[in-house]
Amino acid sequence: MSEIEILQKLVSFPVLGGESNMSIITWIQEYIESHGITTHLVPNEAGNKASLHCRIGPAKQGGVILSGHTDVVPVEGQDWKTDPFELIDGKDGKLYARGSCDMKGFLACCLAALPEMVAADLTTPIYFAFSYDEEIGCLAAPELVNHINQHYDEKPKYAIIGEPSMLQPIIGQKGICVLDTHVNGSAGHSSRIRQEVSAIHESARLVLWLEDKMNQLVADGRVDNRFNPPHSSLHIGQIQGGIAPNIIADKASFFWDVRTIPLDKATDLIFEFEAHCRDREKILRNIYPDFEITTRQHHPPVPPLDTDVNDDVVAFTQSLVDNPTWDTVSYAAEAGQFAEGGFQSIICGPGSIAQAHRANEFIEIDQMTKGVAMIKKLISTLSN
Repeated sequence: MSEIEILQKLVSFPVLGGESNMSIITWIQEYIESHGITTHLVPNEAGNKASLHCRIGPAKQGGVILSGHTDVVPVEGQDWKTDPFELIDGKDGKLYARGSCDMKGFLACCLAALPEMVAADLTTPIYFAFSYDEEIGCLAAPELVNHINQHYDEKPKYAIIGEPSMLQPIIGQKGICVLDTHVNGSAGHSSRIRQEVSAIHESARLVLWLEDKMNQLVADGRVDNRFNPPHSSLHIGQIQGGIAPNIIADKASFFWDVRTIPLDKATDLIFEFEAHCRDREKILRNIYPDFEITTRQHHPPVPPLDTDVNDDVVAFTQSLVDNPTWDTVSYAAEAGQFAEGGFQSIICGPGSIAQAHRANEFIEIDQMTKGVAMIKKLISTLSN
């Protein structure tokens, strides 16, 4: 099957982050095993999701992992001109579908090159590592990485994560953690604003504290100019509370995220925020004894990627795409988790991140062709 035929099949599985991915991972597993390769599934506790990994080639040290995720983001509320889960050739050099760019295009390139991998006289192995639930917090990658480390005696050296980068080697990514904070105040007539504790007013103060903390990071010199913005960001994306303009709100909540440069740790920033919340509770419980602020993390913090420009994986990947440059990105991906697992890691895949997560997502056919060419060059490099 060609890369476009495989992509057509992959996008037909409407697997959103958080949903079971067994339909798509089973198809991928059967395709790989039809070429004589043994695959290994890493299921979640419920057994309705699984990551997959396999090795093509000899059991030798120093292999290369090609990694991607099988889930996509929702399409609801977006103005799609075509069926988002049917690959459409726009006759403009572009292939339209949800996930075509992010990141089933890369998976299709890997699978299309599989017959050549099997036929090649590989002296160093190539691994596939495909995960689930990347789009809701990179949830599966840590267990997948751990399973790879435990399963193979001979360890891979490099991990290439094929997020859309226009095949530009990416040596750095920001980390991320998503949280929601709930404030429990006291309801009352709005004329009693000094005698009650407004959950909305206090939420507003907490939001400003987070913004001030972000600005303080910059003032303290915690800056990495490789990124845009060049500092860790704290952003509030949703806020809710109150039932009427003349009623003091007893409930309010806001959703926020922390995106960290390699210099900072999300856990440190969250700890400072929690300490501030405890201070506010002590003060406002003098007015309302049941005043409370609770914050919940939606997932463990995803670590940033901070590959050194002099690490071997950089020059290695540059040679595969004939591009001597490198860049960094402000989005989060699984590359930092593979790096934490002991693999020199980099992001490099076909398509543009500018097309991800939007209506009428597409990948250029030329990028698919170049993606396959990158993997074929990898095969050649690792063969006799």
